[in-house]
Amino acid sequence: MTASAPATAPAAGPATAPASGPATAPSLMSVFVRLKLSLLTNGLRQSTGRTAAFVASAVLALLVAAGQLIGLALLRGTASAASLTVLLIAVVALGWAFLPLFFPSGDETLDPTRLVMLPLRPGPMVASLLVASLLGIGPLFTLCLVTGAALAVAHGAAGAAAAVVAVPLALLVCVALARAVAAANIRLLTSRKGRDLAVLSGLVIAVGVQLVSFAVQRLGQAGGLAALDPAAAVLRWIPPASALGAVDSASSGAYGAAAVQLALSAGALAGLLYGWQRSLTRLMTAPDGSTLAAASEPTRRDRPTGLHRMLPGGRTGTVMQRSLRYVWRDPKTKMAWVSALVVGLIVPLFNALQGTGSIYFACFASGMLGVQMYNQFGQDTSAFWMVAQTIASPRDAFCELRARALALLLITLPYTVLVTAATAAVLGDWRALPEALGIALGLLGALMATGAVASARFPYSIPQDSAYKNVAPGQGGLAWISIFGGMIASAVLCSPLIALTIWLNAASADSAIWVLLPLGAGYGALLVWGGLRLAAPQTAARLPEILAAVSKG
Repeated sequence: MTASAPATAPAAGPATAPASGPATAPSLMSVFVRLKLSLLTNGLRQSTGRTAAFVASAVLALLVAAGQLIGLALLRGTASAASLTVLLIAVVALGWAFLPLFFPSGDETLDPTRLVMLPLRPGPMVASLLVASLLGIGPLFTLCLVTGAALAVAHGAAGAAAAVVAVPLALLVCVALARAVAAANIRLLTSRKGRDLAVLSGLVIAVGVQLVSFAVQRLGQAGGLAALDPAAAVLRWIPPASALGAVDSASSGAYGAAAVQLALSAGALAGLLYGWQRSLTRLMTAPDGSTLAAASEPTRRDRPTGLHRMLPGGRTGTVMQRSLRYVWRDPKTKMAWVSALVVGLIVPLFNALQGTGSIYFACFASGMLGVQMYNQFGQDTSAFWMVAQTIASPRDAFCELRARALALLLITLPYTVLVTAATAAVLGDWRALPEALGIALGLLGALMATGAVASARFPYSIPQDSAYKNVAPGQGGLAWISIFGGMIASAVLCSPLIALTIWLNAASADSAIWVLLPLGAGYGALLVWGGLRLAAPQTAARLPEILAAVSKG
């Protein structure tokens, strides 16, 4: 019996290739581009309202950009086209520089600390983030503006060639500027102070609108766009406006100047990328010692310091201190106060500088500041229950409201005097200062009186989870009734003082005009006292209703 032959091994042959080779790793740049697109699409899927808002804003931005592009292209051949386009690009670059400071949460890829745990080198990450940053409404809007500006100043083959280089260069400088600023200030932007900056964005926009309006009027008085030439002569050498200056220089035959201006923009882009890379390296390698630093700070002493030492004792001083801390620390309260202070100053002063104002415009400051007395309990939110525990009678409610009014007067009273005096100084109308200040103080007292009553009758909640919503859903009607009803009532309360002012001016009683200052101050104080007296029993009787209303946000 023969042994069976062992199984023969298969003949050696050429090595067979695996069924599928290892997958090629995608480039870092494509990963970041897909990440940016995923963030955009996933953000739109969160709610229908957010999708509608994004689509509406995108359509509006594109329509405005298209209109700007066509308008700039129509400026082609005009004498001041170069000056206007250079200034326009400079303003756009300024917006890109400040945008991350006020909208740090607008783009999640602005925060590089989210990528700290990934094995990424700063150099490739900078290039990938720069390319991903070109996706969005902002870069597309800027591209349309820069393209229109280039079309307005490009003439001949040299100008067209310079425009081909200048347009993407200016766009890259703007995007790199925003990224470098965000990376350098990311610790600030992710802190409480950064959230305060985001809340103040609306104020910056309002002030910017006033400045633009003032500048447009000045241009009309100074003879048109030719007044921009001196400023444009300087800005045409500052990146990224220098890129558009290069297009104008190349069109006029100044090839050396065009080369220098393009080199300045390219150098600025390289410097921004280098600074951005340095910031990323520091963020990804240095520990965040903010917690350790906060823990190592010595504890504050129990005794009051600074302004608090000058406050009265007892309940009044405690409530005043709490109200002032709200103004300093709470983002929503701080936003309301800063907006009132700034807008209340620029409206009378800007109108006075334009030659169209009146000293009575200073009453606008009284109106803006007096409104801060409205919805006093809304800023407490659900913590109002602790305040309610201390109110057992109308007398307690009166002391509470009086202390809050005194805290407001610490700021509003000197500020009203300052704005009225500054308006009189700009206008040179010192004769009308007593009557204007008297009316302003009377209006301030009327608004604080009606604000105390409105706080008791129409309280509403202020959402704390949203930087841009100041009224909880379903309570908008309460807010409108409270503010506008109080304003109408305040105007009615001030009507005797206004009628007396008109009568004295009609009678040309210059010697009696000074009586309006003490009369207005006394009348305003009387209105505040009466409003507090009227609101105190209503507050004490409606504590459960007030707590329920201010706890909805």
